[in-house]
Amino acid sequence: MKPLVLIVEDEAPLVTMLRYNLEREGFAVDEATDGEEALLRISERRPDAVLLDWMLPLVSGIEVCRQIRRAPGTRSLPVIMLTARGEENDRIRGLDSGADDYVVKPFSPSELVARLRAVIRRAQPNASENLLQYADLSMDLTAHRVTRSGHSVHLGPTEFRLLYHFLQYPGRVFSREQLLDRVWGQDSDIEMRTVDVHIRRLRKALNVAGGKDLLRTVRSVGYALDAVS
Repeated sequence: MKPLVLIVEDEAPLVTMLRYNLEREGFAVDEATDGEEALLRISERRPDAVLLDWMLPLVSGIEVCRQIRRAPGTRSLPVIMLTARGEENDRIRGLDSGADDYVVKPFSPSELVARLRAVIRRAQPNASENLLQYADLSMDLTAHRVTRSGHSVHLGPTEFRLLYHFLQYPGRVFSREQLLDRVWGQDSDIEMRTVDVHIRRLRKALNVAGGKDLLRTVRSVGYALDAVS
């Protein structure tokens, strides 16, 4: 079955271009021209990923992304934000809203397709190891579920990948550069501050029910999954 991508964009020529390139690369495509329609389509048929414009009629792309992350059925849905806003603060704001990637217009269709495949692939990690555990934290790769002390932990795709990486090397400190390389990939042009954004979101999700902070920040070095801190 072809992976389904929802394009949320109000510029018709751009939608036509995206549809052409995505269908040529083997994706199925659905469309929405405003934020309200996007949320309705997602509720009716959950896509495998969303390409989301920032500036939308009725409901902004930022708010659409926040609502996707708040809903239990779509918390792990991969979202790539498409926008003409390329300033660093805008990128941080987009990532803080829950986006997994941030692509500035104009962009290369081939690069977008590559990023799209990456976020879909990362949202479905290899389940060669069935269960990873550390302290009171468990990750079931088959069910794509994380629990802490028996309570569900809701993570977005990027936070899930970050935690998966840390769980493979408990206690080991990784620099931002190493995390960018191992979690986002060597060819990624994601900025260093992006790591801090996702670490902050992961820490918040892990600690939502209380308990010891399992993520250790090593000043000027990086981060580690470490209960002895």
